[in-house]
Amino acid sequence: MADIQRMSIEFGCEPDNESFARVAVAAYAARLNPTLEEISDIKTAVSEAVTNSIIHGYYGRTEGKIIIECEIKEDRLMVSVTDMGVGIEDISKAMEPMYTTRPELERSGMGFVFMEAFMDEVTVESTAGKGTTVKMSKKITSDEQINDDLSMAVGYN
Repeated sequence: MADIQRMSIEFGCEPDNESFARVAVAAYAARLNPTLEEISDIKTAVSEAVTNSIIHGYYGRTEGKIIIECEIKEDRLMVSVTDMGVGIEDISKAMEPMYTTRPELERSGMGFVFMEAFMDEVTVESTAGKGTTVKMSKKITSDEQINDDLSMAVGYN
């Protein structure tokens, strides 16, 4: 049976906490020895999910919490970002490129698109008036594995 490692953090919905969230998840993921590109992908996806919670879930509110839970199982990182905000009435519509509920804030409507581009899997669970959970996962190819594969490819053993 594979060892499963877990981490969770909870913080307020202040915009400044977005950078804290992405760095915390990246630091946690570092135990898998990801490539710099994988770290960047993870940070971008987490940033988008947390920003969605702040901008859309808690819009106009000064209080609210965001919970991030991470799990590592073998070479896979799973991240969930949960808020108890307004929720999403139509998830499929919200996930369409360029769709935003806050055009007056010059939001691009690309948050879910970026999450899907940078992570292997993205699912969204939401109940209007109760909140949203975004679950993302990414298989990590460690720098060591890439170096081993490169050595084999060029004949260095």
